[in-house]
Amino acid sequence: MLAVAVLLLPVIGLRACSRGRRVAPLPARSNNYKEGRPMSSASTFTLTTTASSNDSRIATRYTCDGEDLSPALAWSGAPAKTQSFALIADDPDAPMGTWTHWLLWNIPPHATLLPEDAPNVELLDNGARQGINDFKRIGYGGPCPPPGDPPRYFFKFFALDARLDLKPGASRDQLERAIKPHILAETQWMGTYKRQP
Repeated sequence: MLAVAVLLLPVIGLRACSRGRRVAPLPARSNNYKEGRPMSSASTFTLTTTASSNDSRIATRYTCDGEDLSPALAWSGAPAKTQSFALIADDPDAPMGTWTHWLLWNIPPHATLLPEDAPNVELLDNGARQGINDFKRIGYGGPCPPPGDPPRYFFKFFALDARLDLKPGASRDQLERAIKPHILAETQWMGTYKRQP
């Protein structure tokens, strides 16, 4: 049985993160969104993950130094009118600007878990769609920062009032525009990862 780390603060290289691009923060319906702080607009909407155990350090298996697997995610407390979920995972501390690690949307409204090691394909078995990350590939790309202070990795999770008419392989900008008018609630998990020199 997977041990899922429960954090009530609501979220994820040298290989690529050093070539990141600056991406503006996603506007929220309310003004409670601020990078690095809880952004839940529904107090019961929470996200948990197997990315770390008892602290915020992301386990090596979910990074480029390990197996580069996507972590399991679990959530609860979504609004009753939720029609789908979306995820944006990024690193705002990348040397050249925010680096996008994972884009995922149209997760079914009845789902409460995304298993570990989601395949890097456009369409998942549950109907969810994946976009292009800043590694220029579909699906998840784990933390891979240059040596130095550990960057923060945010998993930003959104409950939406609609399924998105957005084709697989979309960019972050396209996903942000698509979800902006449909956000019912938001939550996040934040972890860190430091590579050895």
